[in-house]
Amino acid sequence: MKLQNMKKEWEKSAVEDALSRFPERKNTFTTSSGIEVPRLALPDNGAEDYARKLGFPGEYPYTRGIQPTMYRSRFWTMRQYAGYATAEESNKRYHMLLNAGARGLSVAFDLPTQIGYDADDPMALGEVGKVGVSISSLRDMERLFAGIPLDKVSTSMTINAPAAILLAMVIAVGKKQGVEPRQLRGTVQNDILKEYIARGTYIFPPKPSMRLITDLFDYCQREVPNWNTISISGYHIREAGCTAVQEVAFTLANGIAYVEAALAQGLDVDEFGGQLSFFFNAHNNFLEEVAKFRAARRMWATIMKERFGATNPKALQLRFHTQTGGSTLTAQQPENNVIRVTMQALAAVLGGTQSLHTNSLDEALALPSEKAAQIALRTQQIIAYESGVADTVDPLAGSFWIEDLTNKIEQQALAYIRQIDEMGGALAAIEQGFINNEINDAAYETLKAIEKAEEIVVGVNALEIDENLEDKIEVLRVDPAVEQQQVNRLQTLRTERDTNRVTQLLGRLEMAAKGTDNLMPLFIEAVENDVTLGEICRVLRGTFGEYRPSINI
Repeated sequence: MKLQNMKKEWEKSAVEDALSRFPERKNTFTTSSGIEVPRLALPDNGAEDYARKLGFPGEYPYTRGIQPTMYRSRFWTMRQYAGYATAEESNKRYHMLLNAGARGLSVAFDLPTQIGYDADDPMALGEVGKVGVSISSLRDMERLFAGIPLDKVSTSMTINAPAAILLAMVIAVGKKQGVEPRQLRGTVQNDILKEYIARGTYIFPPKPSMRLITDLFDYCQREVPNWNTISISGYHIREAGCTAVQEVAFTLANGIAYVEAALAQGLDVDEFGGQLSFFFNAHNNFLEEVAKFRAARRMWATIMKERFGATNPKALQLRFHTQTGGSTLTAQQPENNVIRVTMQALAAVLGGTQSLHTNSLDEALALPSEKAAQIALRTQQIIAYESGVADTVDPLAGSFWIEDLTNKIEQQALAYIRQIDEMGGALAAIEQGFINNEINDAAYETLKAIEKAEEIVVGVNALEIDENLEDKIEVLRVDPAVEQQQVNRLQTLRTERDTNRVTQLLGRLEMAAKGTDNLMPLFIEAVENDVTLGEICRVLRGTFGEYRPSINI
């Protein structure tokens, strides 16, 4: 109370005098989640017992990081997201990034691949290789990873509905390289719930989709133990327009749903829990983003321990990849995006990320050029080697505002999770339109604030300049001939493979899909015999059906 009285005296004397001469820019300052930012934070503004709320790095509840030494021992994985056109073109970009110092790869797939269509399917017309690499068969995957040792380079794949099939291809490529499945390291996104919420690249209804996810959990737990079986993604939810609090709440609610589904399949939380990972966005409100990561880490540890009874420290640790905010980038004055990305990347590092992708300055205009991609990677490297922020663990801990903001984000996100629990869980909340409506409302409020210039976006609604973007930025264009090349390759594959063997495997797959056996071994056998992604998904569509959202989603 003494400290609060001192604060009141300070406000009455020093602050009132200052305000009379220089009024503040706003009546109320808030974060993107609407949390009021105090003029001055003090230790009794939400301060909690240190051991219970913070602890030490590498120890429960992991607020301060999941490793005792964090970046003092090893930097985060600099994992640049890339993929376009053909497997060969993407392979060249991967080698460039690895030669430039990237320590992991992150594969972007084109839209047909994401929704389970081969490049020669009529549904793929005009989209082959446009927003990612086209992968229809194991031969494509071999070209993608040519010269890249899968036992030494960690690989992340942004794929969801057909995730198990694409992972089967990676396992098969590894075998051809002489790499055993147990040696593979990487992550498959495999997060279908956020597709129903934010992206829309779903194929199957929720129940069979969850079966594919838990089949992958079960198989990797036994056969591919160093692979992260899911990357529960808040990134795309944030890109759809939600706040930082909502990003944490909806992502962890989805995580709860996946854990419950795995437990219902008889899996052990202490075994599969260590293969779960998360994927978050890094936006512009710097201090809120740092606090968001710290709050999410503490919340997940508590959820796994108290809700699910996990005891294995690996199952309690929220390990996450971060990507800087694509939706924050502007086509206007695109060079400014370098500054935005730097600020967002720094927030991720100060928040304790395990791996990081930095967006390129030209991504509001097109796929990244090689030069822009290198600048984006150099942004991470300069933070790592030159800034000094990686030299101590959790450097912002103890800031009265950081700790108070971490607590507030946790409290508000937990309130959302309780509300979702009352609805019957994440899937029920999705089906009832609750999560989508919350995101849409938040996005609308942000849009109104930008249109009214209550929220400034430099170069867009303030500080504009006349510019000719085409003269300033080298834009990457995908050659339309890529599509025909991929079609020709598929025609060649279909003439060279064992047609009878393919027919037999597709028949076995249909029978297995109608049953309860784990489908992963059959996926691997199928792709090793040149069964294509689209052919496998066609059988699954016929058995599982296709998801059609209800009118209120």
